[in-house]
Amino acid sequence: MRIDDVVDAYRRELAVRRGLSARTVAAYAAEARSLLAFLADLAGQDASEPIDVAHLELADVRAWLAARQRAGHARASIARHSSSIRTFCTWLCREGYADADAAARLKAPAADNALPHVLNQEQARLLLSHAAGLAETGGPLAVRDSAAVELLYASGLRISELCGLDVDSLGADSTVRVIGKGDKERIVPFGVPARRALASYLAVRGALLRAPTRALFLGARGGRLDPRTMRDVVHRLAAGAGVPDVSPHDLRHSAATHLLDGGSDLRTVQEILGHSSLSTTQRYTHVSSERLRQAFDQAHPRA
Repeated sequence: MRIDDVVDAYRRELAVRRGLSARTVAAYAAEARSLLAFLADLAGQDASEPIDVAHLELADVRAWLAARQRAGHARASIARHSSSIRTFCTWLCREGYADADAAARLKAPAADNALPHVLNQEQARLLLSHAAGLAETGGPLAVRDSAAVELLYASGLRISELCGLDVDSLGADSTVRVIGKGDKERIVPFGVPARRALASYLAVRGALLRAPTRALFLGARGGRLDPRTMRDVVHRLAAGAGVPDVSPHDLRHSAATHLLDGGSDLRTVQEILGHSSLSTTQRYTHVSSERLRQAFDQAHPRA
């Protein structure tokens, strides 16, 4: 069978029989396609030619993972690749495409437990002030950028969640309705600065429209804002503000850490961020503890 045929059959398995969300199906299918394309390339085949995975081996899967690691994928990403490709290889075997489950003995690398990269509160203020200053003198895109970073920091949204917002996702009570991982919905509050920035953006949003759309944040061509564009915006604003380079996800980390610094409890932060496991949220307590340690070491006479 051709790669497209195998991947399409796998998509149906994930979507229909397992009931996974569209985003998860797309991610798993992309991993499967990547492995099959890698195997075709090793065999000197074109990706459009029929591919035989009957004799797929563990060494082939490991070679694919090694190639991803050489391409710069982080350890946590390699662990996710390993998990998703085990699911795919099990399916290949069960459906009769492969003689054996090639990834049955595949061990994922230990996840990288490095602490999240965060801005301190003054750095966050400088970044947001810089964005607001550009919005005052710039056009609709600058106003959009200011509103987007304010909301990212205020609510701790993932970049995909931010770009997936519709106009009617905003509530009158300074909340936003978010569709997160696994298509789970949550309601997240935001504060006065974000509300003001959003009001300013909504007043000029029409200037970016090219055709009717429900999308809240629009790109330069009038379509839904692309996450890659938003990542570039955050990097550019950080450079302009003179703060350490950050990604949108670092703003999410910063929001969580500053909530805990301000006295919020773990369960509340877990709900705001949309973490399914409290252990994920607990990473941020280590960041806050480090800050306390640094403050103690710098200020206490008996440190």
